[in-house]
Amino acid sequence: MTNLYNRILPTMLLLLSILVGCKDKNPSPASNPDTNISNTVHYTPSMESFPNPERGFLHLTAAFSEGSPLAQSSLQSLRNDNISLVWRLYYFEKFKQIDLSQAQLDLIQTDMDNLRSVGLKCVLRFAYTNNSDDGTDAPIEVVERHLDQLQPLFEANADVIAFVNAGFVGLWGEWHSSTNNLTDLANQKRIVTKLLEVIPSEIKIQLRTPRQKRDIFGEQTAMTDEVGYSDADIARVGHHNDCFMASYDDYGTYDNPNTDKNYISQEAFYVPTGGETCPPSGVDAADCEEARETMSLLKWSYLNLDWYKPIIDGWKSEGCFEEFERDMGYRLALDSTTIDTVVSKSTPLDIALYLYNHGWAPIYNHKTVSVVLSPASGDPVRMVLDVDIRKARPGASFNIAETIDLSDVPTGTYALHLHIADQFESIAERPEYSVRLANENVWDGHTGWNDLFQTVEITE
Repeated sequence: MTNLYNRILPTMLLLLSILVGCKDKNPSPASNPDTNISNTVHYTPSMESFPNPERGFLHLTAAFSEGSPLAQSSLQSLRNDNISLVWRLYYFEKFKQIDLSQAQLDLIQTDMDNLRSVGLKCVLRFAYTNNSDDGTDAPIEVVERHLDQLQPLFEANADVIAFVNAGFVGLWGEWHSSTNNLTDLANQKRIVTKLLEVIPSEIKIQLRTPRQKRDIFGEQTAMTDEVGYSDADIARVGHHNDCFMASYDDYGTYDNPNTDKNYISQEAFYVPTGGETCPPSGVDAADCEEARETMSLLKWSYLNLDWYKPIIDGWKSEGCFEEFERDMGYRLALDSTTIDTVVSKSTPLDIALYLYNHGWAPIYNHKTVSVVLSPASGDPVRMVLDVDIRKARPGASFNIAETIDLSDVPTGTYALHLHIADQFESIAERPEYSVRLANENVWDGHTGWNDLFQTVEITE
C-alpha cells in the first residue's frame, strides 16, 4: 500500500500543478471581462389577433366638400376593435373648377389630428364625384393645383399617412373613366409625377391597375431588389384593387389575370397592395380557400370591411375571418435570440435575433429597429440597429446579427427589449405606432417594446 501511495502521490501533484497552471493562463469567462457568456432564449408564437401599424382590415369613411371631420370617439372605437387603419376618401365635388377652400383644407387637417390622437393611420384618396349620374371630374390643371394646395398637409401629416391611392380620376377616383381626358396616358403621367412630387418620399402611392403602372413608367417587368429597395420613383408606386376576386379579370383590373397577378406578386415585395371586394360577376363568391390563396399570392396588406359585405360575412360564417385578420399584412415573430450576458464596456455586445414573418406581406414603410437596454433604475439606453426590416419577407425567416458598442453605456445589469418604431420622430415613442411581435408575453403596451427575456451585465 505504501509503495502504491508513493507512486500515485507524485502523479497527483503533477496533475494538480498542471490544472492550476491552466487556470492561471486561461481564467474563466466570469473572471475575464474580455470573454463573453452567451445565452439563448426560445419564444412561443401567439395566435392572438391584435392591431399593428399600416396593415389589416379597415373601414372606409367618406367626406364630401367641407363636410364633417372624423369623430375621435368613433376612431377610438375602431382602435378598440383591433383596427389600425382608416380609409379616408375626400370628395371635392364643389371644387371641380376652383381652388380648394380653407374650410376644406382645415377639415383634412382636423382629421389628421384626430387620427394621431387615437393612434391610427389612414389610406388617403381624393375624388371629384361618387355620383354615377354626374361622373364629372376636374381638368388636369385643376388636379395639379389641388395637389399643390395639399402638399403642406401631406408634409405636416406624413406620420399618420400609411399610403395614398392615386385617385382624382373619374367616378370614386378609380381611374376607369374620365370626363376630362384624365385617363389619357400623358395626363396619367402628369398626375403620378405630381403626386410623387408633393407627397413626402417616405410615403408610397397606389395605382388602380398593373397596366397603368407599366405604361406610365415604360417598364414591363416587375421590380427586383435593386430597384424595389431604392429611392426611385417607380419603387414608390404600388397597387390597389377595388373589385378584388369579383370576376375573371376583377372588372378590368387585369389584362391577363395570371400574368398580371404574378407581376403584382413580385412587385409586392416592395410596394403595398390592398383594396376591397365587389359583387361577384360570372364567378362564385370567393370562399376561404380561394381568398387565402389569392391574398397570400398578392401580399395584401389591407382590405375594406364595408364593401362588399356579403363576401366578408361569408368568410366569417366559413370560419376564416379571424385567420385573415391575423395574417393580412406582416406578422413578425421571434423564434430565438442569442445574446452575450456578461460583457465589458471595452468589448462589443454580440446579439443574434431569429425572426419569422408569418404574414402575407412585408412591412412597406421604413422603421427604426432598436435594442433597448433597461436598467432596474435609471434611464433606458437605446441602441439603433443597422437593419432594414422591410426585407423580412412573408413566409420566410429574417435574421439579425449585430455587434453593439457599449463604451458609452454605464456599467450595470440591463433587461433587453426590441423596439420596432415608426420612422417619424413625432410618433416613434408611441406604442400604437410600434410593431408588436406575434409571441406570447413579449409585448409591453405601455412602451411599445417587445421583451426579449434576456439580460446583460456590463462590467468595466
